[in-house]
Amino acid sequence: MTGQPPPTITVSNLTFTFPDSTTGLTDISLDVPAGSRTLLIGANGAGKTTLLRLLSGKRMAPGGTVFIAGIDPFATGLAGVTYLGLEWVLNPIVRTDIAVPELLRSVGGDHYPERRDELIKILDVDMTWHMHAVSDGERRRVQLCMGLLRPWTVLLLDEITVDLDLLSRHNFLSFLKRETESRACTIVYATHILDNLAAWPTHLVHMSLGTVKKWGAIDSFNVPETKGGAEGNSRLGQLVLQWLREDLEERGPRKGQGNEGKTYPDLEGKGGYGLESK
Repeated sequence: MTGQPPPTITVSNLTFTFPDSTTGLTDISLDVPAGSRTLLIGANGAGKTTLLRLLSGKRMAPGGTVFIAGIDPFATGLAGVTYLGLEWVLNPIVRTDIAVPELLRSVGGDHYPERRDELIKILDVDMTWHMHAVSDGERRRVQLCMGLLRPWTVLLLDEITVDLDLLSRHNFLSFLKRETESRACTIVYATHILDNLAAWPTHLVHMSLGTVKKWGAIDSFNVPETKGGAEGNSRLGQLVLQWLREDLEERGPRKGQGNEGKTYPDLEGKGGYGLESK
């Protein structure tokens, strides 16, 4: 990566409208520094997935609103940007009788043997697995192994650890932390699972109703010192719980269909993704 510009993420006055003319994001501006680990926080339908898919090129952002390492990725390509989302496990190919070694070879595993073997160990992947005969959690481990095999500079994660057990999630996030501390790379991770995460992020972004309400280095937020209290929440969870309660009070009851289901137009009616058929 020597000689490459630092992997910053800059979003400038980004507004995004879905094909049906409803607004998904409104006037978002962010400046995510290189080497950071950013948690993207917000209620369902806040716009987190829409933002990640715009950053990854899964959706086209308006010109001049998104820059990766100072470059408009839609003008020059998205080399080094990896997006991992929930929809992968719904792909029919990964539910067929295909072996894990074959999948790993298909994404260049033989070219990165040390990295491949480290990820197999961290994610506790069984190389004898066949994808039609494993659980969604085991498929998720294989997805992560495949997605992280090639060294990336910007990693965008959308609720990707939801199927992992506690130990696998801990090992995976520890690996990502080491990555940002040992080479030039940047991570944005959208999640609702906040247990044991207070020491992981360097930055927080709080989204609500398609806007960014607050963002900055984690040290700029008052993360409560707590041992769990009566509700048993983690330190970071206690802070985010307060944010979400404020969001709900400001928003009031949901009215009509939200934008969450519009994020995956290519997965209509599959497993809760896309606009469900009536």
